[in-house]
Amino acid sequence: MAIEVTRTYVGSIQNQQQVRDDLDSLGGSASKIWNSARWTADRIWNATGEIPDEGTLKAYMKNQPCWKDLNAQSSQKVIEELSDAFQSWFDLRQTDDEANPPGYRKHGDTRPKSTVTFKADGFKHDPENNRVRLSKGSNLKEHWSDFILCEYQTRPDVDLSEVNKVQNVRAVWNGDEWELHFVCKVVLETNDAAGDGVAGIDLGITNIATVAFPDEYVLYPGNLLKQDKHYFTRAAYETAGENGPSEKSMWARRKLAERETHFYHVLTDTIITECVERDVGTLAVSWPEDVRKSDWGKTGNKKLHSWAFDRLYQYLEYKGEIRGVEVLKENEWNTSKTCSRCGDDTTSNRVERGLYVCSSCELVANADCNGAENMRRSCGGDCW
Repeated sequence: MAIEVTRTYVGSIQNQQQVRDDLDSLGGSASKIWNSARWTADRIWNATGEIPDEGTLKAYMKNQPCWKDLNAQSSQKVIEELSDAFQSWFDLRQTDDEANPPGYRKHGDTRPKSTVTFKADGFKHDPENNRVRLSKGSNLKEHWSDFILCEYQTRPDVDLSEVNKVQNVRAVWNGDEWELHFVCKVVLETNDAAGDGVAGIDLGITNIATVAFPDEYVLYPGNLLKQDKHYFTRAAYETAGENGPSEKSMWARRKLAERETHFYHVLTDTIITECVERDVGTLAVSWPEDVRKSDWGKTGNKKLHSWAFDRLYQYLEYKGEIRGVEVLKENEWNTSKTCSRCGDDTTSNRVERGLYVCSSCELVANADCNGAENMRRSCGGDCW
């Protein structure tokens, strides 16, 4: 069976010197549009007590001179990103009163190079010659046929001429140079069911994932993520400018995001591979219903907001689908305090962080392993 999935492939620009000035102009214009829209939102917010929605901002910004610095769809994407940033802030404010709204993209008198997204009518792709033509806005064109022609190179195992469809192209400043991100629709062949076995996963913060296989428990700690977050967050804070993020600060943020993405991909690849090798065809993933709506205190709320349980589930789901592992989302309610052996759900069984002792059957277990075993049992996993 074949499925269609979305993939992002990174291409290095081979003619960097020829196109850098033009891309710098577009990146600066994207920041200008963001800042103008952010200022407009702030003004309306102060006057009405409400932040304007995406449609209102687009309607206003279309009449601003900077709007035509970019292709129309590229300018619209900047507003969509700002709207998403405000929505994320709203969600975080439910549990963290000190959360800050999205800021301005400015460092002193200069603007950082923002990512520019080119949608359907903003690019023309020539995969046979590894070239892509990117559109400028009318303000930056010297003549009607003025555009940016980028020559790119992807990984040896990536051939963009074979993808079903390139949805959009993103020009991204990585701190040293510009690179291209191709967001593509790809058709993949899926494997038959990996087996009849059932496994369960307990997702957490200290242990990112604890997996209960039919014959073994495996814990995946999150120490590396914590170290990266501490180092790069500190680097971003120490190099932040007075009027917005500096280039160094933005580099630190990007680097952290890249390392987190790599970690989650490797982790989920490893878990799905383990399932296939152990003939596990069903994987039950703990899903903390409404957990972000609760108040866990200042420190707890910040940790919870950075907990990527939804992202991990998405990665597991599509990787599992390709390799014949059905990934199910199961409510984790009471799994942390319920004994996986006898079913006793006395709250005091959870003695302390990491330790579970059942007052009925005297089971002594790692608390995360006990939770993962409950997830495995929820989908028909047999007792040991």
